[in-house]
Amino acid sequence: MKPFFSLTLLLTSAAALAQQPVPIPDTLAGSSINLTLRADSVQFFPGRKTRTLGYNGQSYFGPTLILRKGQTANMMVTNLISDSTTVHWHGLHVAAVNDGGPHTFIPPGQMWMPRFPVMNDAALYWYHPHLHKRTAEQAMRGAAGFIIVRSADEAALNLPRRYGVDDVPLAVQSHQFDPLNQINYRGMQDSILLVNGARNPYLALPAQVVRLRLLNASQERNFNFGFTGNRSFYVIANDGGLLAAPVPTTRILLSSGERAEILLDLSGLNGQTLHLMSYGSELPMGVQGGPVMMMPGAPPMDSPLNAANFNVLQLNVGAPTANPVTTIPTSLLPVVPWPAATATTTRTIRFTAANPLAMDGPFFFNGQLFDMGRIDYTIPENSTEIWQLQNQTMVAHPFHLHGMSFYLLDRNGVSVPPKERGAKDVVLVAPNETVRFITRFEHFPDLTVPYMYHCHILMHEDDGMMGQYVIAATPTGLPDAAPVGDVRAVPNPATGTFRLEGTWATPPSALELRDLLGRVVLRQPVTHGAPVVEAAALPAGVYHCALYDAAGRRTATTKVVLTR
Repeated sequence: MKPFFSLTLLLTSAAALAQQPVPIPDTLAGSSINLTLRADSVQFFPGRKTRTLGYNGQSYFGPTLILRKGQTANMMVTNLISDSTTVHWHGLHVAAVNDGGPHTFIPPGQMWMPRFPVMNDAALYWYHPHLHKRTAEQAMRGAAGFIIVRSADEAALNLPRRYGVDDVPLAVQSHQFDPLNQINYRGMQDSILLVNGARNPYLALPAQVVRLRLLNASQERNFNFGFTGNRSFYVIANDGGLLAAPVPTTRILLSSGERAEILLDLSGLNGQTLHLMSYGSELPMGVQGGPVMMMPGAPPMDSPLNAANFNVLQLNVGAPTANPVTTIPTSLLPVVPWPAATATTTRTIRFTAANPLAMDGPFFFNGQLFDMGRIDYTIPENSTEIWQLQNQTMVAHPFHLHGMSFYLLDRNGVSVPPKERGAKDVVLVAPNETVRFITRFEHFPDLTVPYMYHCHILMHEDDGMMGQYVIAATPTGLPDAAPVGDVRAVPNPATGTFRLEGTWATPPSALELRDLLGRVVLRQPVTHGAPVVEAAALPAGVYHCALYDAAGRRTATTKVVLTR
């Protein structure tokens, strides 16, 4: 039973705190985007300031990146903190070398310049660090931001999309602070809520249909979102795209890293107030945010938020805008998952713990902790697979897959409800639950830089509940005259011109370069000696170079990085 006094004290303290408007982050758009990470501080409490991290001059969090499906994004990330970092584009379908995982770290004072096509559907994504063993510390100190992808088909729908007015991104976090007002990024006595970095926040919204883009950016807490009075709302998107039609509901459960877009009809409520709530009293044991069974020797986990219903955000309804959206659409965009029968492989990942009664880990995937040097799966390009997640622990784990979106098939053999049938990249797996999803490993073959999969409870991830996979290129169909990989590009990286050195069984007759989408971007004949490649006209990026003999057989391949 939760001590009533603790919860009352928490809510009384929050009520006494002056309300703050929810900060709406600035936006960055266009083909070239610069992000600079700096250390800063915020006055969350009287006395000592809290050390924080922020991008582009913001003390906490960063600007919202507005990307358009089909564009090419040129990113320049500058690290001005005293530690290495990375930037992971959470949910975006990009090459592993551009994904921002722990292998592509940015040392202090250095820059990282990934370049990638925007291939995702319109939805809410986000960016945050992914440095091994330091993700929780950096992300919970504020190094994160929204990504909104727009597309032509989404723009044709009658949906709210005036950023910060009737279309508002909201990052919800719960924090534990130490006696010196610093963030305890591993703490499970979290009692302080932040929305876009603001305590005790309110949001002014017009009396019309509004769109709220919800992100659970907490270290470990799940939020069971709803509104006061059990007001109905409509789920229109999961992590990676719109649903086929709005789904009416009164609750949406989001685990760490998950997103959902909802429509809330505020028509006729001008001058009224309601609250975005989290209904933790409805969560079962083992799902963080619900009741907790304290175990001997476990760290303190008696947060007053556990198993409680609490206010997340006050909504103050004002006058409608000009040309408001006043209706809920009956349909959105087609959702077409891959049929289960097309899957050629089923992989089973078991979530286990060294101590079956452990509530704080360490936790394992298939009995193993993460090893930067171990590739857990090599997956053929363009293969369709079913992943079966079996949680054999007492704790719910949000499972995140890098690089690819997936579609849920079932939970313990039961089809998922309509509000979970869109594209996803995070799924919460409850204790003693088996979840199956289907995905397709398209594009971006690379046997060198891996993608991650991991628990998105950040301290579980940092402690090793993570694995990695690579994608093997689809064979060309031409027989190889010699083993590939016996040639190298010099120099590499190159600024435009490079030569190929090595040995090959038969003299090369031609060469070609392919980009990370597999498209041929350059072909040229090879006449004699070490082939010289003139690639100054190509954009910066990673390319695969192949040599062919006179019979058209591939004789050698290598990878080259072009810089500018």
